[in-house]
Amino acid sequence: MADLIKINGEIIKDVDDSSLAKKQKLIGGYLEYCPLDEHSFMYVDEEGLIKGRQANPVASAIANRMIVGDVLLCLNDSAHE
Repeated sequence: MADLIKINGEIIKDVDDSSLAKKQKLIGGYLEYCPLDEHSFMYVDEEGLIKGRQANPVASAIANRMIVGDVLLCLNDSAHE
């Protein structure tokens, strides 16, 4: 499971991201893997800038760089141990 961070700041906990199609629907496009640290990563819309997606201030603060569009915040499997 992952958390969906929307551009309006809303965070939806434990969304169903069990398939590629579900992940793509949640973020609105092709997945781009963005590592954060050894415990977590984000999936962002690979074409978010091209599509003119709005900045995501919450995700940008977490990533310490500009992130646009809705994102999935995920934990690496090793973080669950």
